[in-house]
Amino acid sequence: MTCASRRRHGATAALVVLALLSGCSNLGQVHPWEKGKLAKAVMTFDDDPLEQRFNQHIYSSKEGASGGYGVGGGGCGCN
Repeated sequence: MTCASRRRHGATAALVVLALLSGCSNLGQVHPWEKGKLAKAVMTFDDDPLEQRFNQHIYSSKEGASGGYGVGGGGCGCN
């Protein structure tokens, strides 16, 4: 392959990628009534903040020896 051929293939590939990505730019905004079940609070990752905090506490207690979430000390409660 010559240098000019490589440039031509690179430019062609760049144009194809640009054309594919520009097709995603005209997607409209989804309205809440179009989301259906996805708009419900139960579909969020953290639907219950208290449960999330409890799970975080349990995880940091179990993973204390490895320093989960920046917690120092070991799993024994040592600081």
